[in-house]
Formats: sequence, C-alpha cells, structure tokens
Amino acid sequence: MSTPSLRRRLACNLYESMLLIAVLFVATFPLVGVVQRMSPEFGTNLLRVYLVMVSGIYFTLFWRKGQTLAMKTWRIRLLAENGQRPSTFQVWLRFFLACLNLALLGTGWWAALIRKDKQFLQDHFSGTRLDRL
Repeated sequence: MSTPSLRRRLACNLYESMLLIAVLFVATFPLVGVVQRMSPEFGTNLLRVYLVMVSGIYFTLFWRKGQTLAMKTWRIRLLAENGQRPSTFQVWLRFFLACLNLALLGTGWWAALIRKDKQFLQDHFSGTRLDRL
C-alpha cells in the first residue's frame, strides 16, 4: 500500500470542502423556514447541529464504501488498517476526530509530517488509513 502525499491529501480536502459546501447549501433549504420562526439562539444552534449531522452522514456513507467523489478524483481510498472496508464505527469515529482536528487548526494533518506511517491522527486513532490508488 502506498500512502498519498500530504500535498495530495490536502488538495483532496480542499476539493472536498467545495463539494461539502454545495451539499450543505442544498440541505439547508428544508430547515430555513422552520429556523426563521424560532428564537435566534435556538434556531442558530439547531441549524449548526443539523449541518454537522448532514456532514457526518455524507462522509460516513461514502467513507464506508471507501471513497468520496473528491477521493475518487485524487485517487485516494480509505481502508481499515487490515486492508478491508472500514466499519461504521470506524468511519463515525474518524469523522468526529476530523472535526476535532479542524477545531485544533489541523494539528492532526500536520502530525503526518513527523509520523513514520505519514497518516493523519484521525486515521491512527480510528484504525483506518488512506491509500493511494
């Protein structure tokens, strides 16, 4: 197995973020009318939770199969450490760790520069790995 370069993975993440923005834009339509009738604090928090859940469903459905559209474009796939498809638990754990990574300003991505296996921290802790096709 060949680990994709950090540059390739970050470029894939940039493309992934553009696709995710489009998905979230469309997913927001059904909730806009409902949120406008609520108090601003509650409506804003409800919308945030909803968008995180939509993001989680988007990523976990595709990661469970091995690739998102951006990963297909950049020829990267997600595997469990044993080379099989990752489990549902592994992809949800990876999603939550990736969210934590974003909150920590990408620390888990930059750790790939010093790790021997060159994997992101969310992959290490979720028992997954990114493989170059």
